[in-house]
Amino acid sequence: MTERQITGRHVFLGFAAAFGLIIAVNVFMAFNAIKTFPGLEVKNSYVASQEFNVRKAAQEALGWTVTAVHLKGTLYLNINDENGNPVVPKELHAVVGRATSIAEDVEPAFSFDGRAHVAQLELADGNWNIRMNAIAEDGTEFTQRVILHVK
Repeated sequence: MTERQITGRHVFLGFAAAFGLIIAVNVFMAFNAIKTFPGLEVKNSYVASQEFNVRKAAQEALGWTVTAVHLKGTLYLNINDENGNPVVPKELHAVVGRATSIAEDVEPAFSFDGRAHVAQLELADGNWNIRMNAIAEDGTEFTQRVILHVK
């Protein structure tokens, strides 16, 4: 039996294989990060920043607080005024989805049951975001991201 020697070619191939694997994993991760990016929040960030403080002050003047609970296939979205009374906005739109992907995004159809806005919605365990937009009776826009933990 003859002894095998490690030559320069063997060392080069080992390094090339190791760095090739690292580069392949990085390309795969970068591709998946770009593929799952939900997109732009606003078309022109400069214009949005100019209006931010005005919209924030108007929204805070409403005094609304929003909480969400998911129980047995039902999503409860509670919108209350500063006195704790339920609020029924003129318009309510919400998107429920994961924080990192838009693949599971759904737009539930809410109905008001006298205390909360209710929608039948099956959600898997984990962290969810509710991106809601509501229009108050006076026309004030109320926008909020509500974090929901489903167990």
